[in-house]
Amino acid sequence: MAGAAATSQPACLQGLAVHSRVPTSLGRAPCRVFFQYIETPGQRRMSSSTGLDVVRCSTSSTTEETNAARNSSARTTRRVVGRGSKLIGSGSAVPKHVISNDELSKFVETSDEWIRVRTGIQSRRVITGDETVTSLSVESARKALEMANVKPEDVDLILLCTSTPDDLFGSAPQVQKELGCTKALAFDLTAACSGFVLGLVTATRFIKGGGYENVLVIGADALSRYVNWTDRGTCILFGDASGALLLQAADDDQDSLLGFDLHSDGNGDKHLHVRLDSAEPKSGLQNGATNGHATLPSRANYTCLEMNGKEVFRFAVKCVPLVVEAALQEAGLTGNNLDWLLLHQANQRILDSVSERLNIPADKVISNLANYGNTSAASIPLALDEAVRSGQVQPGHIVGTAGFGAGLTWGSAIVRWG
Repeated sequence: MAGAAATSQPACLQGLAVHSRVPTSLGRAPCRVFFQYIETPGQRRMSSSTGLDVVRCSTSSTTEETNAARNSSARTTRRVVGRGSKLIGSGSAVPKHVISNDELSKFVETSDEWIRVRTGIQSRRVITGDETVTSLSVESARKALEMANVKPEDVDLILLCTSTPDDLFGSAPQVQKELGCTKALAFDLTAACSGFVLGLVTATRFIKGGGYENVLVIGADALSRYVNWTDRGTCILFGDASGALLLQAADDDQDSLLGFDLHSDGNGDKHLHVRLDSAEPKSGLQNGATNGHATLPSRANYTCLEMNGKEVFRFAVKCVPLVVEAALQEAGLTGNNLDWLLLHQANQRILDSVSERLNIPADKVISNLANYGNTSAASIPLALDEAVRSGQVQPGHIVGTAGFGAGLTWGSAIVRWG
C-alpha cells in the first residue's frame, strides 16, 4: 500500500482533466442531520409496510425526529387522463479507461480489500483523450433510439441530466446537434445524483401536458474532473458514464410512470458539494481582480468535490425508503408488486440498508456498482440498460427507482418497462 500521493500524475490517471489545486479537507467538526416527518395538508400518505404516515423527510439541523402515526389517504393524483408516456428504448456508454482498486492503491493510501468492504466497488471508468460528457451522451442516446426504432428527426425533446457539462451554459444542444435531432428542444437539468429521476418525471410532464411525442432523457456525468485524487474518501467512489431512455407518448393505460415523489432540502448542502473556489482575495467586484483603477472579473474556478460520507449515508438510509414508499402509495402498489428495485448506485451499504428497510430481497435489487462505482446521474439508466439488454428486466416488469444526492435532493419513480 502506498502512502502519500506522488507529485507526478499516476499512469492510470494520465489524460484525465482534473483540478490541480487540492482543496483543504472537509472540516471534522461534529455535525448531525436530523429528520422530521412534516405533516401538512396534501403531503400525508400511508406507508404500505409500516402503517405510518409517510409524509416528508427533512434534513434540517434544528429539528428532531418525530413519527406521524395517523391514518390518511394519499394525495390527489397528478395523472393527466388519456395521455401517458411509455419507456421503449434504453442505451448506455462508458469510457474505455478502467481504474481498478489495485491501481488506486498505488497513489493513495488504500487497498482493494478496504474499498470493496466499505463500498462494494471494484473498478470505475474515467474519461480520457477526446471522450467527453457530450460524446458519451450521444453514444448512449443513439443506442436508445435504435432500440426504440425512432429516428433522430422525430425526437421532440432532449433532457440532459448532468452536473458536469462540457459547457457551463449546457451541453444538451451539442448532443442534439451530434444526434441530428433537428426539431428537438434540448436543455440541461442539474440535480446531481438525483438528476435522472427528476429528468424522467420532467419528461413525462412534457408528454402529458405539452403535446410532445418522443423525449430522450440522458443521465451523464464525469465526476473524475472534480474529485481530489489524493482523498481516499472520495476518489475511490466515483466514475464516469452515460445512460439514456426514450419515452414515447401512449394511451394512459400504457403509462410507464406509475407514481413518483420528489424532494429537496438545502439544509444538507454542507454535506456534499462542489463550490466556486473563493480562496483568492477579493478586491472590488465580487470574485474580481484589480488592474490599476479598473476592477475586472477574474476567471471562476471550482473546488474539488467535498463530502461528509457519514451524514450522506445517514440521510440516504433514512429518506430513500420513505420516498419509495410514497411513490408506491401514489401508484397504488406495495413493495410486493415490485419486480426490481433500482437505486442510485452510490455505495453497497446504502443499497443493502435501503432494500432491507423496504423488505425487498437482495435478488430483486439491480446493481452494477462493482464495475462502475458511483456515476451520479448516469447510474440508474446505465444499470437499467444493462438489465434490459441482459434479459433481466422484461417488458411489463415494474421497477422501483430512487435517486439521492447533493442539494440535498432525492426522489423515487415507479416505472413499468416496455
